[in-house]
Amino acid sequence: MRRQALLPAAMLVALTVALGGCERGLHEMYDQPKYKPLTPTALFADGNSSREQVQGTVPHSAGALAGTSSGRSGTLDAGPPPAPAGADYPNPLPITVPLLTRGRERFDIYCAPCHGRAGYGDGMIARRGFPAPPSFHIPRLRAAPDSHFFRVMSDGYGVMYPYADHITPADRWAIVAYIRALQLSQHAPARSLAAEDRDALRASAR
Repeated sequence: MRRQALLPAAMLVALTVALGGCERGLHEMYDQPKYKPLTPTALFADGNSSREQVQGTVPHSAGALAGTSSGRSGTLDAGPPPAPAGADYPNPLPITVPLLTRGRERFDIYCAPCHGRAGYGDGMIARRGFPAPPSFHIPRLRAAPDSHFFRVMSDGYGVMYPYADHITPADRWAIVAYIRALQLSQHAPARSLAAEDRDALRASAR
């Protein structure tokens, strides 16, 4: 009987010792030998553990160079710096098909989840309970200057947080151009359409 009573105690002691070994191994993993930046070492001839960048290295993880790895960096001019608060100005970039294509791509990534693909404020996030943004097609935003949209993307507005550290200035202007294209797609005056397009529009309304 005594042996049977001592067996659980022996197992408990063995388990405690085993867990103690795991704890020691855990600390050794976190406290393993390593060099911290700018600490001295005899490993290198200059006595410094930090190594200089390899010649020709280009940073591409932040800012305007974030697109370098895709080969698109520098394809769009960032344009002039934002005007002082209260000043309104148009998109400084020439409106071209490549600009609109880039704007649509960036819009679908960063804007459509809330604003929706067509800009009506009914994106998937808004449909799931997040406060819906205003439609780009209301009179107030159709009449807003280009710089308004640029500033909202840069500084945030209401529950929308800033995107200045996510989207380069050039891409923000590309998105502005695409927003204008979306607005025009829903409010283009009939007189601006080609004759065949006007005929097709009349036929669809019958």
